[in-house]
Amino acid sequence: MPTAKKPAKAKTPARPQFGDWDQPRVTGLLVLADGTVIEGQGIGAEGEAVGEVCFNTAMTGYQEVLTDPSYAGQIVTFTFPHVGNVGTNDEDIETTNLAASAAVVGAIVKEPVTEPANYRSARHFDKWLKARGIIGLSGIDTRALTARIREQGMPNGVIAHHPKGKFDVAKLKKMAAAWPGLLGMDLAKDVSLTQRMAWDEKLWDWKTGYTRAEGGEYRVVAVDYGLKRNILRCLTSAGCDVTVVPATTSAEDILAMNPDGVFLSNGPGDPAATGEYAVPEIRKLVESGKPLFGICLGHQMLGIALGAKTVKMHQGHHGANHPVKDFTTNKVEIVSMNHGFAVDRSSLPAGVVETHVSLFDGSNAGIALEGRPVFSVQHHPEASPGPQDSHYLFRRFVDLMARARG
Repeated sequence: MPTAKKPAKAKTPARPQFGDWDQPRVTGLLVLADGTVIEGQGIGAEGEAVGEVCFNTAMTGYQEVLTDPSYAGQIVTFTFPHVGNVGTNDEDIETTNLAASAAVVGAIVKEPVTEPANYRSARHFDKWLKARGIIGLSGIDTRALTARIREQGMPNGVIAHHPKGKFDVAKLKKMAAAWPGLLGMDLAKDVSLTQRMAWDEKLWDWKTGYTRAEGGEYRVVAVDYGLKRNILRCLTSAGCDVTVVPATTSAEDILAMNPDGVFLSNGPGDPAATGEYAVPEIRKLVESGKPLFGICLGHQMLGIALGAKTVKMHQGHHGANHPVKDFTTNKVEIVSMNHGFAVDRSSLPAGVVETHVSLFDGSNAGIALEGRPVFSVQHHPEASPGPQDSHYLFRRFVDLMARARG
């Protein structure tokens, strides 16, 4: 009697790399420059876009992150798993240039987007992404992707979303491999305002929301390299009458406005590339004797203008839980950071003092020019992660302008 055959053992389906086990269908991809394909579920806008993949460790503020012009050319991986759960609104947008296309290239999240549960929500996160042209990807093991970035650096990649899961993977691999990356790329001109703008909105008040200032004591010209709205609100609330000018505005035009001080904003891309046209103007502003305050990209380009160099970072700093020490006060602040380039502290020339340092990796986080009312920081004092540990920097700027008046 023939022996009965055992039933064939069912093959375990291969698990998509960095994807969830039980996802029914792949409708989104992240394709890295080395050919790695990461599968998930597409959300937001449909299509494909190329950029540098980074991670952000903030637990809140996803809408502010995705509208921060400093993220131009980047695909943001959120380490916090629940993104989109409080919806979106029209008040938490950070970009000043609403006419520009979305700064961020894409968003990667772990959990599926739920219905919004917040009284301020005006639109579902998925619909908001679609309206802004931002491609999203959910169902990804963001811890594994973050670990990869931490160990291997920020890769170039393509994020793609097709509701029927139809992808030309070979084409996407070529796109990712061919993209040159952010090194040498000037992106400030793509996100900056193209004409002057007066600003009078103040910081958020729980009872009244955003209020308007009735003039300010100190005239400030803010150069927009990718300016965030809350920086402007902090300046206005500190007593400044603020006018925003485009990134390419000359020092002569700025000084003709007779400001009490000049602010150099945050922004995206390589500071050395934007600095080709911005740094000569910054040097003239320093020589004018006007008080000068820079943040993020403005800090990096001020460093170049004073004789230092900038370097591309391995994984960058992106999050709202970064400890920074202020050597002028010997205090440690919890700050928000968003940068992939840094001022090389070893290149600081004589007369330029390091005022702040990152306690995560020892990288430079602030400088000041001896004998001049000029200073800058790498972090974002307006972002309030501490929640207000760094707001004193705006008062420090106002104090410099007050002393300059005599």
